[in-house]
Amino acid sequence: MASREVSTMIKQGFIADPSLSFSPSRITSPAKLSTASPPAPPPPPPPPNESTHSIPTLFDMMSEEHNREPPRRKSHARVTQILTEFKNGVVYGHSLGPSNVKLSVVGKDGYRVTMDVHRKVLSEKSRFFMEKMNSRREKGVSHMVEISECDDVEIYVETVVLMYSDDLKKRLIGENVIKILALLKVSAAISFDEGVMSCLEHLEAAPWSEDEEEIVVSCLEELHLPDDSATLILQRVSSEPSTSSTRTRTDDIFLKLLTGVLQAKDDKARREMKVLIFKLLREEADHDVSKDALYGLCHRCLTSLVLCLSEVTTQMNDPGKDRGALMGEIAREADNMLWMVDILIEKKMCDEFVKLWADQKELANLHSKIPTMYRHEISKITAQICVGIGKGRILVNRETRFAVLNTWLEALYDDFGWMRRLSSRTLDRKVVEDGLSQTILTLSLRQQQVILMKWFDRFLRNGDDCPNVQRAFEVWWRRAFIRQVLAEPDASQLQITLYD
Repeated sequence: MASREVSTMIKQGFIADPSLSFSPSRITSPAKLSTASPPAPPPPPPPPNESTHSIPTLFDMMSEEHNREPPRRKSHARVTQILTEFKNGVVYGHSLGPSNVKLSVVGKDGYRVTMDVHRKVLSEKSRFFMEKMNSRREKGVSHMVEISECDDVEIYVETVVLMYSDDLKKRLIGENVIKILALLKVSAAISFDEGVMSCLEHLEAAPWSEDEEEIVVSCLEELHLPDDSATLILQRVSSEPSTSSTRTRTDDIFLKLLTGVLQAKDDKARREMKVLIFKLLREEADHDVSKDALYGLCHRCLTSLVLCLSEVTTQMNDPGKDRGALMGEIAREADNMLWMVDILIEKKMCDEFVKLWADQKELANLHSKIPTMYRHEISKITAQICVGIGKGRILVNRETRFAVLNTWLEALYDDFGWMRRLSSRTLDRKVVEDGLSQTILTLSLRQQQVILMKWFDRFLRNGDDCPNVQRAFEVWWRRAFIRQVLAEPDASQLQITLYD
């Protein structure tokens, strides 16, 4: 074989010159491509008494082959189709003359594909191939180039084919995001700048699913592309670093959203947005809405509720006023207040509201003057506070706990029957009763006795229309009497005699 022919047949494993052979797994970054490095020495053999792997059964081998073969065959068929179209000129549509480079792409599993390509195209489109092939300027000589240890042979073949396309944007239309990212990685690895830009333009214009979003961000951050095109794409999912000004802007956005929901005209839309906003606030772990902003809304809700009840007390006896409309207005304002309480509990900021609710003497007085059928939605706020205290999600001092029950417990007793009948889908009776029981049991024994003795009389009169806190009554009784008796010292004297 002539020396000129030998010098141009550069193929890893046959000739030591690695200038036209590289492995993608050895490329540390797209911006720093290097020639293949010598293989690492094999690891030392394991000790004789250590098994390297378990012996697979015939069933294991058949299962593995069954799971592996269909995707592999599908990929091989796709590669065959790409190569057929490529050979027939479907890709570039015009002849470039005879090929002068044999390009082999070898997968990690040993699957090999060989393509007849043109040095002119590879050199013009890929800076990596241009640098390597410029070292071999012999005219009329065919080169052999191998790309080894590829993760996905199909993607490498498609990337080479893309170098022949006159309209990359059009050719990429219809490809999914994962495929585009794979093409982007290979294009960056071989310095195919036009391919990189086309993939980035596609990613910037195409929609992503939430799962794809994480993959896109991870891929672009990993590639460290030199221009700002990747930064432009990432602006879809990230903003500038958090500062005091951005946190203020975020607070303003949250405040606007919460206010909009509270003032919404359409009841169905308001309910749906309450669920959505509450879900988003629950997921937002890195940013808490300003406490001042939330309590500002709470005060507005309380003011609206007081005004609403004041109007209702003056209009109740007006025969021209629609009672259904009155009930709807109270229910709406109470539901807004209840939603704010849920948000405060979720954000662990509800302690101050419990004291605020306990101090609503005017509201409690108005509440007592309105028929139960109109006002019962308000008692859901008290019930939710008791549930929060009973579950340990609201921590307030004993005076505040007793004060909120002293102000609102009788109202809750009065409204419970209507709450149970009209709100059976949204009110979990057992949860409310357990929460109320636990709240009562956090008080002093004397306070427990005052509340539970009154409950005893009320429950005997109203039965199921009164919350059942028998468990709290039993615990209080044991604390107050049985355990007190057991704790009394024994009056008898016990003599202990020691014998030698």
